[in-house]
Amino acid sequence: MSITITAFERSPDGGKGLARDTRVRWALEEVGQPYDVRYVSFQAMKESAHLRLHPFGQIPTYEEGDLVLFETGAIVFHLAEQHPGLLPTDAHARASAIAWMFAALNSVEPSILELVVAKFQEGDKPWSKERVPLVMDRIRLRLGQLSTRLGDADWLDGAFSAGDLMMVSVLLRTRPSGILDEFPNLAAYVARGEARPAYQRAFAAQWAANTGQLAG
Repeated sequence: MSITITAFERSPDGGKGLARDTRVRWALEEVGQPYDVRYVSFQAMKESAHLRLHPFGQIPTYEEGDLVLFETGAIVFHLAEQHPGLLPTDAHARASAIAWMFAALNSVEPSILELVVAKFQEGDKPWSKERVPLVMDRIRLRLGQLSTRLGDADWLDGAFSAGDLMMVSVLLRTRPSGILDEFPNLAAYVARGEARPAYQRAFAAQWAANTGQLAG
């Protein structure tokens, strides 16, 4: 059965890999699964046809036959379960990789998203100047803990896994703030993720979609 995902018709980041469909594209490339993309406007995201796929009116969504999924963690986990390449075969290592997926989304990403809101959605509010440094400190705390855990290893727990895919994707969102550069081993970790051929293909596809370079 063919796979179709949805993505922004025009991504807010201009196709620089920060939109969440990049995570799904990357996972699909890692497991070697072809896919189609249906591009959705901001208006269409709030209409009933899209809301049937994603009840919160966001992207990406994932369709494969009768299966419809939303939330990148769920989509990447599904792909990792169905295809080799993103989860170890050893039961304990597999469980650890899944734990890192949850950690990326639940322990690391929330404060990063809070910074995005504080800077760009609430930047004109009177409390913004006071709030941003507090949020930055919360991010530094989490990145410091993650940096200590990673140490000088290439990946979080042995070989590259879905846990690393999600963590790198989350950390990429810190790049505009410059805070990632305060943790050289994390910056190198993210660079290793970006250097993977599967990520390069995913990034190129999103970039092409946002710069008018798609064929046809």
